Amino acid sequence: MAGSKGRNKRLPRFKSLDELVEFFDHADLGEYWDSTSEAHFDVGIKKRTHLVAIDAELAKKLAAIARSKRTSPEGLVDSWLREKISEQDYCK
Repeated sequence: MAGSKGRNKRLPRFKSLDELVEFFDHADLGEYWDSTSEAHFDVGIKKRTHLVAIDAELAKKLAAIARSKRTSPEGLVDSWLREKISEQDYCK
């Protein structure tokens, strides 16, 4: 967009979310920026990360195995722990 010409265009009213999406498939939001308002919303992230200390030599070996499997050490540990835990009677 050249300059600020057209930045004060007013957004039309939409009857549905699909109509709004269709509109912005062909329109430049930058031309309607002054017609928008700030949005506030909460994000509920449920995934948690738990840190576990491991020996440095073990971490090196883990990283090498993960590289050979083209995954991250975290992903490898997660999958191995899931396998081991599923083998236990405790979780059945």
